[in-house]
Amino acid sequence: MQAANKVVINTGFLYGKMLVTMFIALYATRLVLNGLGAEDYGIFNLVAGIVAMLSFLNSSMTLSTQRYMSFFLGSGDLLQLKKAFNSGIWLHLFISVLVVGLLELSGIYLFGHVLNIPAERLPAAKIIFHCMTASAFFTIVSVPYDALINTRENMLLVAVTGIVEAVLKLALAIGLSYMSGDKLVYYGAGLALLMVMMLVFKMLYCAARYSESSINTRYYDGKLLREMLAYSGWAMVGASGVIAKTQGIAVILNVFFGAVINAAFAIANQVSAQLSYFAVTMLQALNPQLVKSEGGGNRARMQMLSLMACKFSFFLLAFFAIPAMIEMPYILQLWLKNTPEHTVAFCRLIVAASLVYQLSAGLQMAVQAVGRIGTFQTVLCALLLLNIPGAWLLLQAGMPPASVLVLSVAIECLIGLYRLLAAHQLTGIAAGSFMKNVVWQSLLPVTLATAISLIPYFTMEEGFLRLLATGAVSVVSVSLLVRGMGLTPYEQQKLGEMAGKALARINRKRPEWKTQP
Repeated sequence: MQAANKVVINTGFLYGKMLVTMFIALYATRLVLNGLGAEDYGIFNLVAGIVAMLSFLNSSMTLSTQRYMSFFLGSGDLLQLKKAFNSGIWLHLFISVLVVGLLELSGIYLFGHVLNIPAERLPAAKIIFHCMTASAFFTIVSVPYDALINTRENMLLVAVTGIVEAVLKLALAIGLSYMSGDKLVYYGAGLALLMVMMLVFKMLYCAARYSESSINTRYYDGKLLREMLAYSGWAMVGASGVIAKTQGIAVILNVFFGAVINAAFAIANQVSAQLSYFAVTMLQALNPQLVKSEGGGNRARMQMLSLMACKFSFFLLAFFAIPAMIEMPYILQLWLKNTPEHTVAFCRLIVAASLVYQLSAGLQMAVQAVGRIGTFQTVLCALLLLNIPGAWLLLQAGMPPASVLVLSVAIECLIGLYRLLAAHQLTGIAAGSFMKNVVWQSLLPVTLATAISLIPYFTMEEGFLRLLATGAVSVVSVSLLVRGMGLTPYEQQKLGEMAGKALARINRKRPEWKTQP
């Protein structure tokens, strides 16, 4: 299968998964919020947040391990591919034990001196923390299997497992209304058990389908393991910055305003994550091709894919973010019925920060493909950590809670500029070309589309009809303006060719997936 066709078909599988899981997750959030109540929901997201944020760490480690697997697959070195998988197994066993130890030690201090949790809910909160720490262990151990599945570009499996996981989480949420006793503990234990089930399935599947997943000491390569450890370590520095930023803000909000405001912050992060799925899905499908291009010595193609990733991921998020940000109060009212205070402002600001991030996401992929990431990840982490002292100073000065997220948007802009500088130095991407062909051609049509989409907001009363009108105007204006102003003729031609070839192949027969090396 041609690379372009595979990217489109894989993206289609992931979009199908995303559409199903997005609606399930949104409905499940409503059920969990109603089942636990605002205070317990806030406690769960505060206490489990430090572990739940490991999804960012897990994603970063998956990309790190996948980078080596894709690189060796692109260069045709299947022996090194087997060594990379086996090295990944040993590496992540070590990381999982280390993370569990650090979490348990930090939990003693957090519960004793930092977190603002009602005394009667403290025992349940501690149980939740231990359950989520256990799930973190199994999540990290599953990283090499996730990386192998992504390297083989088996996005159909990714889609199926994602949907199954979402359905099981929905079942947990529904079960809350039928449970007696402490629902908070039940929910946390159920999520931990779910992580174990997903790991066992991935292990069995990879063992049956991919010969390179065989764990054998003869494939142990100490030099490669040390190299992967160094790369993963630097990647974890950047991912840890994301975790520390998000959970640091949550803890600071908790210290100043109590557990209820954590419910608003958690809902805002959930909204942003669901809206970003389209963009993240496209990046996930594109990343293996980008790394394989670098592994095959085709730097020019890698640069082109990187710039396309920046532009297209921004457009995909903007397509849904514009109407959502405009109609956020009404959407939250429909979704949650009872919306915690500050949720609307939090949602809008976190989505704005996500838009800024997507505009330079492809640059980060390019730097990671090249492999020289030590200084890059260290600076990213340092910039992300500026959110924590900044948030404390703002709230200490009497500023409102939303000011913390305004600062987050500003820091994300600064991070985007640094990604551009690093990509120019490490990959040769021209800064001037990026500003002209990506930033300008992205911001101009999206800004105009936003202005046009505000017309129903100012001319109609709030309600379902205005929501439909805003959505329709936004879809039409974004589509037309992006096509007319945001895409070059070459990009339009290539997208048309890729879509046409992929659809023709799907109509002829199912894709033939090569699962053995």
